[in-house]
Amino acid sequence: MSWGTELWDQFDNLEKHTQWGIDVLEKYIKFVKERTEIELSYAKQLRNLSKKYQPKKNSKEEEEYRYTSTRAFLATLNEMNDYAGQHEVISENMTSLITGELTRYVQELKQERKSHFHDGRKAQQHIETCWKQLEASKRRFERDCKEADRAQQYFEKMDADINVTKADVEKARQQAQLRHQMAEDSKAEYSSTLQKFNSEQHDHYYTHIPNIFQKIQEMEERRIVRIGESMKTFAEVDRQVIPIIGKCLDEITKAAESIDHKNDSQLVIEAFKSGFEPPGDIDFEDFTQPMKRTVSESSLSNSRGDGKSEPKFGGKSKGKLWPFIKKNKGAGPEDFSNLPPEQRRKKLQQKVDELNKDIQKEMDQRDALTKMKDVYIKNPQMGDAASVDHRLAELGQNIEKLRLEVQKFEGWLAEVEGRLPLRTDQARRQSGLYEAQNTAAVNSCAQDRESPDGSYTEEQSQETEMKVPATDFDDEFDDEEPLPTIGTCKALYTFEGQNEGTISVAEGEMLYVIEEDKGDGWTRIRRNEDEEGYVPTSYVEVYLDKNAKDVYKSLQKISE
Repeated sequence: MSWGTELWDQFDNLEKHTQWGIDVLEKYIKFVKERTEIELSYAKQLRNLSKKYQPKKNSKEEEEYRYTSTRAFLATLNEMNDYAGQHEVISENMTSLITGELTRYVQELKQERKSHFHDGRKAQQHIETCWKQLEASKRRFERDCKEADRAQQYFEKMDADINVTKADVEKARQQAQLRHQMAEDSKAEYSSTLQKFNSEQHDHYYTHIPNIFQKIQEMEERRIVRIGESMKTFAEVDRQVIPIIGKCLDEITKAAESIDHKNDSQLVIEAFKSGFEPPGDIDFEDFTQPMKRTVSESSLSNSRGDGKSEPKFGGKSKGKLWPFIKKNKGAGPEDFSNLPPEQRRKKLQQKVDELNKDIQKEMDQRDALTKMKDVYIKNPQMGDAASVDHRLAELGQNIEKLRLEVQKFEGWLAEVEGRLPLRTDQARRQSGLYEAQNTAAVNSCAQDRESPDGSYTEEQSQETEMKVPATDFDDEFDDEEPLPTIGTCKALYTFEGQNEGTISVAEGEMLYVIEEDKGDGWTRIRRNEDEEGYVPTSYVEVYLDKNAKDVYKSLQKISE
């Protein structure tokens, strides 16, 4: 089966067919290109859809994702991102493996086709030229034969005419002979041209054209094979991402199966539980008796219970329990006292955790700068060690402030949890702001601890009562015997002790240690009998006396 032998006379049809084959290939390239654009568009839409429903940072939506159902939805959104990524992979692979390769191949195919058909036209032009030469030789031979016949007839006519001179007859004879000779020469030339043409024609139809058509056939078959391979690649590109897409779908299923309705119900309780007890029965008040009426502790008027009239704010008294009041709008107090006990505890715990994280960050920075300073000290050419001292001092002060904030919120947290914080030496190291707030809480209880509608709660009264004895406790603590010295220390940096319970030290100063760091970042030192207080542990280098330390620990155990 060869085009050269079977289709030797179908040059024009083969030219049209091969052009149609190239058109089909270009159409397929266009189809794949549009498919890649669809995949990219689909992936983009999926990503935008996933982004649209992602929770916004630092928003209420982010808090909602603690429920298992919303976490499963978030996992679905994340998997949709990966799912979209696989469609991008499909687009990229189809572009590189099919569209790009076939586009280059089409250009090569067009050049090859052009070359083959150029050779075919050249062969056709050559055989046509040979045919024209044969026709010209044939016509010339035919013309010369006719001229020779006419010359012979004229000679015979002249020879038979008695009136014609002998010279005219001789001239006619010579003319006839000349024409016969020319006819013989034309015959020989025609015969030679005919043989040459037959040879050229044989080579044309049995050698040149078959070879050219064979190359065109091979070219067309390669095109067919190539488009078939591209179609296989088209399917294979899709098949390669199916396992990953399957994993995405499996993860979505796994996320759906992880939804725990009981857990979500418990989270609702933790989120909205107020910690209050339901109101009790209301006592019967007999208005028929002319006697002083009192209101029960469980009545909705929420009286103080001491027989005094309830203070009124705004000229109007409202008798409602906490669960029925409206929430304050805007920023609440720093200690979250406007929240129900359970919610207040959660907020305070959250604040303590945030402050501890901030402390850890500051400590990490301080450690890094300390290492940098050590490097500068060992290798002065790398930098000036004194250049980081100011930043180290700032970090130390920041850590001190944050620890004071932690102690402040831990104190409030202890109140909510029903356990009074012991007023030890650590409590005396709280900032002036904390002490001022505690004092203000005692002096203005009726204002700060008031519920939003002007009523009071029993828990608030207890909270105030717990804070009042703290001053007496401090006075008792001040009368204790001074602690023994357990070592010495050297001040690494200057510290300005502006808060109560702290002491100012100068860089390089030597002092006595009377209480080591208990994990809160503070060390208690003494300058003389009248001056002692706390400094940040990071600001001093401590040299503990082992014997004195053992005695100190023994005394602590005995006191406990």
